Amino acid sequence: MLLGVNQVLMKLVNLGMAPVCQAGLRSACAVLPIFAVIWLSGRRIELPRASVVPGCCAGLLFAAEFVALFNAVDLTTVARASVLFYTMPVWVAVGAYWLIPGERMTPLRGLGLVLAVSGVMLALSNHGGGGSLRGDLLALSAAFGWARIAFLTRTTALSRGMPEVQLLFQLIVSAPILIGLALFSGPIWREMTLPLWGVFAFQVLAVVTFRFITWFWMLRRYPAAQVASFSFLAPVFGIV
Repeated sequence: MLLGVNQVLMKLVNLGMAPVCQAGLRSACAVLPIFAVIWLSGRRIELPRASVVPGCCAGLLFAAEFVALFNAVDLTTVARASVLFYTMPVWVAVGAYWLIPGERMTPLRGLGLVLAVSGVMLALSNHGGGGSLRGDLLALSAAFGWARIAFLTRTTALSRGMPEVQLLFQLIVSAPILIGLALFSGPIWREMTLPLWGVFAFQVLAVVTFRFITWFWMLRRYPAAQVASFSFLAPVFGIV
C-alpha cells in the first residue's frame, strides 16, 4: 500500500520542487530517523568490511533508480509509471532463476507472473492515457534498478547486515549524488507550499524509513521472488 501511495505523493511534491531535488532531499532527511530507529532499539550499527563495496554499489543503483522514477512521474501518469515500475517482480523472478540458488522458475510461477502483470494492466486499463514514451521508459529503467538492488541484497555480504544498514548505505551514497545533480538540472523550486512539505515529511517517515526497513527485513527472511510479487498490488493502491 505504501509503495502505491508513494507514486501519488511524489507526483504531488513535484509540483513544489524539481524531481531530482525531491529524491535527494528525501534520502538526506531519512538518515536521521533511521539512526533513531537503531538507537531506540538498543542495537549497534555493524558494518562488515565485505559489505562496503556492494553497499556503495547499491547506493549508486538507488540514486539511478530514483532519478529515473521521480522524472517518470513528472512526465507520465501515475498509472502508467506504476504499471511499468512494478514489473520489477518479473525481473527479480527471472534473475533469481540464474543468480540465487534454490529460487527456480517453475511453469506455475511463470504463469503466475504473466497473470499478475495482465491483471494489473486490466485493472488500470481505464487510467492509462496522458503519458509519454520518455516517462514510460524512465519508469521501466527504474524497475530494472530496483531489481538489481534486490539481487545485491540477497547475493552479497549485504544479506548478512542489518536492514537499517542496508538502507543507510543507499541513502548516504545517493543523497549527495542526487542533490548535486539537482543543482545542475535547472530550477529547484516550483511552488512549494506548507501542505506539500507535510506530504514530503510523510514520505520521509513512512515511505522511506518504515517501508524500506520492512522491505529489506523481508528480503533477508523470505524468497526474493515471493516477496517481490506482492508489489503487483501497488499500482492498484496508487490508483485508489
